[in-house]
Amino acid sequence: MNIPDEALYRLLRQALETRATDTRQRALYRVLREVILAGKLQPRSRLPGSRILAEALTVSRNTINAALEQLAIEGYLTRNRQGTTVSPLPSSPGADVSSAQPVTLAARLLHLPVGTRRDSPALWLTPGLPATNYFPLSLWRRLLDKVLRSEGSLLLGYGDPAGEPRLRVAIARHLALSRGIHCDASQIVITEGSLEGMSLCTHILSQAGDVAWVEDPGYPGAKSVFMTAGLRVIGIPIDEEGLALDKTSATPALIFTSPSHQYPLGQVMSASRRLALLEYAQQQSAWIVEDDYDSEFRYSGEPIPAMLGMRENAPVVYLGTFSKTLFPALRIGFMVMPPALAEAVKPIVAALLRGGHRAEQLALAHFIEEGHYARHLAAMRRLYRKRQGALRDALASELSCPHQVRGGEGGLHLTVVLDKVNDVALAEQARRYQLAPGALSRLYLDLTAAQCGLILGYGNTSASHYLTAVRTLNRLIAQPQRGQG
Repeated sequence: MNIPDEALYRLLRQALETRATDTRQRALYRVLREVILAGKLQPRSRLPGSRILAEALTVSRNTINAALEQLAIEGYLTRNRQGTTVSPLPSSPGADVSSAQPVTLAARLLHLPVGTRRDSPALWLTPGLPATNYFPLSLWRRLLDKVLRSEGSLLLGYGDPAGEPRLRVAIARHLALSRGIHCDASQIVITEGSLEGMSLCTHILSQAGDVAWVEDPGYPGAKSVFMTAGLRVIGIPIDEEGLALDKTSATPALIFTSPSHQYPLGQVMSASRRLALLEYAQQQSAWIVEDDYDSEFRYSGEPIPAMLGMRENAPVVYLGTFSKTLFPALRIGFMVMPPALAEAVKPIVAALLRGGHRAEQLALAHFIEEGHYARHLAAMRRLYRKRQGALRDALASELSCPHQVRGGEGGLHLTVVLDKVNDVALAEQARRYQLAPGALSRLYLDLTAAQCGLILGYGNTSASHYLTAVRTLNRLIAQPQRGQG
């Protein structure tokens, strides 16, 4: 034993005196474990007997034996008739076991897009957040209570890995009416938001080293999923008709696009471009991942049909989410596959997913079936239409620098394209004033073609704040220290 008996007793007494909420047994266990790991008690050295320790520390032998027995169970000590000895451990005596090992992250993680900061409570103008204070929370509680009363403990098991059948049926009916997608429940998989849907698409439709096309600028979550899966991500520019089909780029396995409301610039992909993209995907045996993140909120004209519904057996996987239409913390999204793909991946889905959030899924099924979802969407369309108009008016009257407003006629955000502005620094500085716009340039893969600007979310911000918010942004933009972004 390296440490003398008296020194060991002092350490143990000190542990007992400063144990706070620990029991005596736990305090003794902790300090003995620490001195063993620090090499102060050498391997195979013998500890004083439990009777001697109990008398020296004025505690019961039961307390001593319980602490020693726990250390023996974990492999730090060996106890037998001959006494208690320190077990040999891999680290050498006296080694500095507290020094941190150098951390090396996987190379594919080093170029991920910058993560989005999620403040709670949310700051004004945060992109992608709905008006959660308008969600009918009391109704939702009643539906959850109804489900729990009727199903009880049956909902505490895993459930169907593809999601609750009742919710999948309700979603299929909703999609037929609202998005022109005619499918049945067997083609739908419930996911934990759009990102899990993208991850599932990546697992079943691509291999590491394959090429994925993404819109540039575009949704950073898709880029992150593809990069972490080892795909080679190529940014495809956006023009007035949406994703500009580029047959000279490397042939993709996956093509990610948001055709009904491009994020963040707002274009609606033209019918001719959609058909050309479908034709190209079929020719190249590629799959289109259609992100329909907020198309429920369109404020002029008829809803834009989904690509999945344009052609029978189209090579399209459709992703939807309730994060924008209801509330983000719900973490329920869904993917819709063509029949042949849905049949082929049934065993894969069971291997990759576990059923969960069953009470929430069934409450959501009731919410849709009883017409509450349609009524909530209608109310939110009216609210967001007014908010978008008010934000456009505030930008027109208060933003004095040259700018262009993009974002289309729907969704929950507007994008303001700016010249000669460091939008990353501007967005960061805006946070000091409780504003959280996004920086447009961060959404580009090709930084040489990146435009600068701000993405302004109006879903979570009352129109009464817009004039103040835009005046603040105008003042920050005008500050002379800002250089070219």
